[in-house]
Amino acid sequence: KYTTFSIFYYWVNSLGQKTSIYSKLESVTIPPGEENKTATVSYKYTIRPFENTSTGTYYCDVKWNNIHKMGKGVFVLARGAGYVETSYGWEVLITFTVLLAALSIATTALLLWKRK
Repeated sequence: KYTTFSIFYYWVNSLGQKTSIYSKLESVTIPPGEENKTATVSYKYTIRPFENTSTGTYYCDVKWNNIHKMGKGVFVLARGAGYVETSYGWEVLITFTVLLAALSIATTALLLWKRK
């Protein structure tokens, strides 16, 4: 009775709208001697980057005959460009060099002016 069940993956957006991502009908065989025992089976589903990935909470449901179990959900924040790490290395080096050059020129001009 419990060896055949359905797995559903879906996401809910900020407006509460539910969108189905993937579903699968599973049939599990029970090894001899393991009848009437509780078993746990893990299933993974990977959401590929930029493949209909949207901001919202992603859920997994499992349905047996009249039993329905729902996961707690995982919130995903999807951005178009993704995370881009900023690098200010060259900008800082050039700014520092220009600042030192300007101070050098100003100091030299001040020393020459004071000398006269």
